[in-house]
Amino acid sequence: MDNLDKSENKLAKSVPAKISKDSEIFKTINENSEIFKMAFKFQEIMMVYESAIKQIETKLEVLNKEYKVTGRRNPIDSVRSRIKSPVSIAEKLEKKGFPVTFQAMTENLSDIAGVRVVCPYISDIYTTKDMLLRQPDITLIEEKDYIENPKPSGYRSLHIVVEIPVYLSNTKHDVKVEIQLRTIAMDFWASLEHELRYKTSSKVPESVRRELFRVAETIAMTDREMEEIANELQMLD
Repeated sequence: MDNLDKSENKLAKSVPAKISKDSEIFKTINENSEIFKMAFKFQEIMMVYESAIKQIETKLEVLNKEYKVTGRRNPIDSVRSRIKSPVSIAEKLEKKGFPVTFQAMTENLSDIAGVRVVCPYISDIYTTKDMLLRQPDITLIEEKDYIENPKPSGYRSLHIVVEIPVYLSNTKHDVKVEIQLRTIAMDFWASLEHELRYKTSSKVPESVRRELFRVAETIAMTDREMEEIANELQMLD
């Protein structure tokens, strides 16, 4: 029996017993075995990325809870996560000139799994980053500091790509996760800027770009001033 026959038999065995071999569903699976194999493979890969996100989220939750228990101000306000959609993955691979394959996806894309950490103040961003990177199972792959070096649009955030091991029953996967850390004010600006820039059908006029940049500068100044106030109040305690 060749490999394809083995795969089809394995696939057939995965069908619930209550589905008759004479049923249309069973026939469809057998007739489109390669399509179903790809679907199952993609589902397995996404499960690994989701597991990596859960591990990062758990680490952040534990760190934040430690601060609360010890009576210190929490460095994390909120955490959100997402997995790139299949369409977004395919578009990014094509844009980068890679084939749309599972191997190209896992080897060349570092933002399939994404976690966004929103912090009260700028110093909390670097505190949270340092706490994460001190953990022995997290490896820093890449860091882009758009707080010290904002994008021309005015966008500010700290981006890091880390690698974390995910252990399954018989295998270990080293998974890349992109973590974006920003303040509440930075997140406010970035969310609205994204809505304005990408949800409009026409090109954003230069006058609007300048205005967005001006607002970003104002928000950055507010971030610094609010942290100074917080530090002053902390000294009074």
